[in-house]
Amino acid sequence: MSIAQQFVAGEGEAHPQIGNRNETDSAALVAFKCDSTNLPWVIFRAAFRAAHIEGLPQRARALLSALARTVDAERPFAAIFARRELLTGRAMQSMRTLYRSLDDLEVAGLIDRRAQARYVEAGLFGRAYLHLTQLAAELLGLIEERPRITLPASPVPDTDTSKLPSATVADGPIYKDLYPASSQKRQSGELPADLRRLQVLGFSKFLIFKLMRIARENGKRLSDVVEVTWNHLRAAKRPINYLGSLLRSPVDFGHQLRRKHEAAIEAEKRIEETKQTELLAKAHAGETFESIDGTIRYTVDTDGNHLTVYSTEDGVPRLAVNWKRDFARALTTGRIRRLVQSPSHVPASLPGKLPVTGDVRSHIAGLRKVLGMREPRLTA
Repeated sequence: MSIAQQFVAGEGEAHPQIGNRNETDSAALVAFKCDSTNLPWVIFRAAFRAAHIEGLPQRARALLSALARTVDAERPFAAIFARRELLTGRAMQSMRTLYRSLDDLEVAGLIDRRAQARYVEAGLFGRAYLHLTQLAAELLGLIEERPRITLPASPVPDTDTSKLPSATVADGPIYKDLYPASSQKRQSGELPADLRRLQVLGFSKFLIFKLMRIARENGKRLSDVVEVTWNHLRAAKRPINYLGSLLRSPVDFGHQLRRKHEAAIEAEKRIEETKQTELLAKAHAGETFESIDGTIRYTVDTDGNHLTVYSTEDGVPRLAVNWKRDFARALTTGRIRRLVQSPSHVPASLPGKLPVTGDVRSHIAGLRKVLGMREPRLTA
């Protein structure tokens, strides 16, 4: 007599065929979803450290990791603007577990749960924000750790080498530092001095670094573009879009900047030359000069502000206009020379009568004869 059961559990009944296997697999693949948020390195490291803090329950570590993803890296002690629904979703906890995790973090001294603010005028209660403590910011790597004073201890040699990780084992990389290596390309911590003014117009530090890379790819320098178009950038309604279009334009801003610097240098040279001519005119005040051929004489007044030009051809002294630069160039190049004593027929200054010579008298007599005027009667 057989006591075995007639129907024994088989593989076919344990794993029944449910419909079309391809349709089931495709439906399962569609159900998979992932968060595509790209975190900065500082926040990624903070979230990783929060999830691996020893001495905290798993729920508290998950919540601290969610807070690390929400905190502002530039201001780690500022208020964390995150709703409870966002934190429960990132920590994958219920609302009750969230409150228990907050209690755990507060007891551990990692968060500060401040009292709920109240709007007195409206008679309503405001929001209650969370803040990271000094200890939490140091553990998460958001700020530098303060130096800790430790008592010196006598070193005890450890001869047990079985605890040390081997460089050849498969899990060797997990012992390495998670901080980026020196070979990895990283952005500089400080902005150039001539690009910091872009932050006043709403440019963030990382955006300025990105624009520097875009400018380099287009054969430009961001500093040149900003220097040439700074006045237009300040007046633009959307300076970020305007600067982006300038970087993609075919304009050579480097050439414009060089022309601008050359014009500034030329203006400085003119100002310096004007100062030198003023000093030269003051230094030769009251002196008389003549040209190399001796036909023109120049007399500087005692104040050094006016120059009298006297030509022997017409015999009439005249005032020179804008004479200091030409006078300085003629004096330095040797086209005029200084006279030790002024001749008697050359006036030392503008006002006063000129000495009448025989040529002058004959010329005046000819004019009177033409005009029909009588000669003046001479008196003894």
